[in-house]
Amino acid sequence: MEYSGVVPTDAPDPSIESDARLQSLPFPVFELKPQRALTRLPVAGFMEISGAAGRDEVSASFSYTLWRHPDDHADPRNEIELDEPTRRSLTEEPPWGRPAWLIAQVQAFRYPMLWEAVRTTWHASPGQEGASLAEQLAAHTDHILRNRFRGELGLSTDPRADADGTGKTTAASASDASVEVDGEEHPALCVDTDPFVYSIGFRVDEHVVCTAVIPRDALALVDLAVTRLSTPPQTPARTDSSDG
Repeated sequence: MEYSGVVPTDAPDPSIESDARLQSLPFPVFELKPQRALTRLPVAGFMEISGAAGRDEVSASFSYTLWRHPDDHADPRNEIELDEPTRRSLTEEPPWGRPAWLIAQVQAFRYPMLWEAVRTTWHASPGQEGASLAEQLAAHTDHILRNRFRGELGLSTDPRADADGTGKTTAASASDASVEVDGEEHPALCVDTDPFVYSIGFRVDEHVVCTAVIPRDALALVDLAVTRLSTPPQTPARTDSSDG
């Protein structure tokens, strides 16, 4: 339990719950192919939208630590520039201590992060608005831009101030491409028109798409090939009690 913002040393590791939830998802989930320049963060991001009939949309996202000098993770050239108060907050241990998983989680902020770089999304109704691969690719692209490139886009520091339709990427921005999936080339779409990110995605099946959005300054270090997580095959369910 947490009291007054203090996480006790015996607090459960959130990656355990994250892994269990990933295993329970009723659709295949994908990640970037394991590679020297990346370390996948242990806790996935999840999003779920439900309607009167049950779940309409479910997604799982993965973030990564980027190693610009992967031969030695301790190489100080891997670290990002931090102001002194931030650096001190990462290095000073509170007198009450912290669980090991939290210490590791905090230390990850020393390094560049590919935040929510890979997203797998399931839709109950493939024909619904926003469910096409091009629309999902545009939505993921804008999600990254609005959250990680606000200064570059001239947006305020408060996302709540964003007007409706702030996103500038549209489905029409997508063009044909290909991507390696589990070792084989697969038809894909990409968005190669944005100055800050490159985006690529493919349709997994009728209900599922996978998209990846990578900052352009990291592209030279990242292999965009993806692999499926080892999760039991299941049939997507519209509700918890019936198939849809």
